[in-house]
Amino acid sequence: MSLPPVPARRTLFGRALQRRCPLCGGRPLFDGWFRMKERCPSCGIRMRRGEDGYTLGALWFNLLLAESITMTVFIVTLVRTWPTPPWDRLQILGPLEAILMPLLVWPFARTMFLAFDLMFRPPTQKDLA
Repeated sequence: MSLPPVPARRTLFGRALQRRCPLCGGRPLFDGWFRMKERCPSCGIRMRRGEDGYTLGALWFNLLLAESITMTVFIVTLVRTWPTPPWDRLQILGPLEAILMPLLVWPFARTMFLAFDLMFRPPTQKDLA
């Protein structure tokens, strides 16, 4: 199997946000919400590209996405309801959102980290073996 060319950054991340293979756009990459397949069903690239700490990179992306969304929702709610923000709701829903958001963005974080990795380390034959 030959290596597909690495698309533009915009294409890589656009595909990743759709939970598709950033390299070829193939799907499905997941068996359920949390379990990513070992290889892309279309191009055959390994989803974990053989580096130690590969999941750590995806966790970092997960933290970045989840906390960014949580803080954005909190700040927008605060600004839109000022001078009388719903403090009781924010105290309950804020921590709840902070707990649930990492679970909701996990598959997107995995594919986005793969796109990020492909941007800096183009695939080799080793990734298809």
